[in-house]
Amino acid sequence: MSEVFHRIRRLPPYVFAHIDPIKAKARAEGVDIIDLGMGNPDMPTPEHIVAKLQETVKDPRTHRYSTSRGIPGLRKAQASYYGRRFGVKLNPETQVVATLGSKEGFANMASAITAPGDVVLVPNPTYPIHSFGFIMSGGVVRSMPADPGEDFMRALDRGVRHSIPKPIALVLNYPANPTAYTADLDFYTEVVKYCKANDILILSDLAYSEIYFDEKDPPPSILQVPGAIDISVEFTSMSKTYSMPGWRVGFAVGNERLIAALARVKSYLDYGAFTPIQVAAVAALNGSDDVIEEVRKVYKHRRDVMVESFGRSGWTIPVPKATMFAWAPIPPQFAHLGSLEFAKLLIQETGVGVAPGVGFGEYGDQYIRLAFVENEQRIRQAARNIKKLLGTKGDQGNVVPLKA
Repeated sequence: MSEVFHRIRRLPPYVFAHIDPIKAKARAEGVDIIDLGMGNPDMPTPEHIVAKLQETVKDPRTHRYSTSRGIPGLRKAQASYYGRRFGVKLNPETQVVATLGSKEGFANMASAITAPGDVVLVPNPTYPIHSFGFIMSGGVVRSMPADPGEDFMRALDRGVRHSIPKPIALVLNYPANPTAYTADLDFYTEVVKYCKANDILILSDLAYSEIYFDEKDPPPSILQVPGAIDISVEFTSMSKTYSMPGWRVGFAVGNERLIAALARVKSYLDYGAFTPIQVAAVAALNGSDDVIEEVRKVYKHRRDVMVESFGRSGWTIPVPKATMFAWAPIPPQFAHLGSLEFAKLLIQETGVGVAPGVGFGEYGDQYIRLAFVENEQRIRQAARNIKKLLGTKGDQGNVVPLKA
């Protein structure tokens, strides 16, 4: 009875499980860890959203079971958001489902549509649930480029022609986690045309739709493409937009058949988020966009501070156009270590926590993901600590560990 269960065997050890004990040990020894690893927003949820939660929770009627699809007001609020932001008209009764964060929605959609052996095209590197949602459901993942550049469509065509059986779905994620790549409507239009012609579903993760830094070029929704809703579902989240990560509120919107499949699976698994949380989420979606603009402003400032201070320390950070992350190549003198060992080294020698790129796929192993989840002073301190390490030649034997 000691044999590992079938689905667990398909999951590799979580890369961050190698990092967390090192951070914990350093903290226990008194080291001040500047943690840029997890994309866990540090800004408080706006006051009016919290106030609505407090008001609603006092009503004992809200303490009962909710509904797995989301309360009607929340689905209507999400449909209204899509109308305002993207000009996309959605039926809140049939084309919107509230989820327990976009991660849960994505995993349950994978479970709803995947038969054992089904092939799915997934970016590499990408957010882990994009791959492992399908792997846990018995599917087979074929890697696609994460960059929506000129090679993407050629890779898509190869993936379709050379996969047996033919892929059932394509995963897209722009603005992308971890790479911060962005896509435009021309790209989406070409992808939708190809997928419709080849009977392939599209699952689009738009969790970072509101964390962008060029006000003239906000990220589009794939549902803006005429006909995209025939084959597409899009996932969004309130975690980053409203600094509500622990509230676990997200959405799946789009094709009625796919939404119905997700809703049916969810009906067996949960009763939805606590009703006061859903009511507060309605207040967020129907409220002023000023709070979103403030969140965006903070992340933009932190991005600029990181790019400037890390650059002066000797680590060139590409400037992301969106998301709360920078996707940075490992400094050349440490490239031989790979991302996991370099991440361990950073914690041990500089007290800076980062996310190793290999945790997002094998093609991320020469990169590090840095999250904008510390304030300006802490980011600058991280840069100063890293500068000392980069002054070495990459020989771990010559590095003096950071002391408490």
